[in-house]
Amino acid sequence: MKAVVKNAPERGFTYVTDYPDPKPADGQVVIEVAAASLCGTDREVYEWTPSAQAFNLDLPVVTGHEGAGTIVDVGHGVTGLQVGDRVALESHLTCGQCFPCRTGSAHTCERTGIIGMHIDGVFAEYMAAPQDICLKLPDHASLEVGALLEAAGVAVHAIQRSNYAVAGRAVLVSGGGPVGLVVASLAQLMGAAHVIVIEPNPYRRAQAQQIGALAMAPGDEVVERCQELTGNRGGFDVAFECSGAQTALPPLFEALRRESTLVTVGHPSRPAEINIAAHINKKGITLSGIFGRRLWETWEQTMLLLDSGRLDLEWLITHRMPLGQIDEAVDLLTGDAGKVLLLPGLR
Repeated sequence: MKAVVKNAPERGFTYVTDYPDPKPADGQVVIEVAAASLCGTDREVYEWTPSAQAFNLDLPVVTGHEGAGTIVDVGHGVTGLQVGDRVALESHLTCGQCFPCRTGSAHTCERTGIIGMHIDGVFAEYMAAPQDICLKLPDHASLEVGALLEAAGVAVHAIQRSNYAVAGRAVLVSGGGPVGLVVASLAQLMGAAHVIVIEPNPYRRAQAQQIGALAMAPGDEVVERCQELTGNRGGFDVAFECSGAQTALPPLFEALRRESTLVTVGHPSRPAEINIAAHINKKGITLSGIFGRRLWETWEQTMLLLDSGRLDLEWLITHRMPLGQIDEAVDLLTGDAGKVLLLPGLR
């Protein structure tokens, strides 16, 4: 089959046309991948940055962790799924035995594996997936939208982590990529008073403006604008750092009021400095972070929003490309693009 493979601990991916077709082991299903979505982590793996190396990939491996498709084969012991089911995929593989898994926090499993890193992923025509990570799609949802649910779930988890501190609040989002844009969209859906998206890329600022957010380039003007909009409150109520940019945190701390909330979503490529005395102790800002989706609370809420028609994701898709154009697809992640999809059936 056609697949995109990370063969060695070095820069780049390899597109192949003769990768072995997967067979379902016990408890697995084989999925014909209809759509796979790229994210910033795929770029990190492509470039083989320290951030990517920290995931300890099992090489060689078929890459890609955001996808959806149709089940074409079912292994022994599978229940609740059958050939023909259309499914989206949770990308994290959990052990089910460690303390976090056994106490409702499987998203922080001590032995977390990730599809496309520790087992073959979705940048291929077919994938063998554990049944536990497959979620049936509602009939009205396209498989392309299904491929966006993993990333959308990150945004939902960020809102959850803030204790839903967006209704009637002033919300600041750092990073206008797909996750940041969904956070901004959800904040507006839930009744935020103000939503500002900080983004250096003019194309993505335009996307933020299209969904009704105030889009601004990074700079001192962001802090000034936040203070202007909130008057004697002293700043915004909640911020979401979705860019992973090394310089993103300091202006967010400055733009937030006292006793506010900051949720980190993006993964910086190296450690970031935080002024604990000024921002955490004296200003009383609550700092928390997320990784992936809360299992399975986030998926339940995401699917409810999708079922209701309130969660619209189609607008995020700007490019559809075949597997063989993986290099061009990765380049788009830092260019003028929203969500870039790889469609294995596209010629």
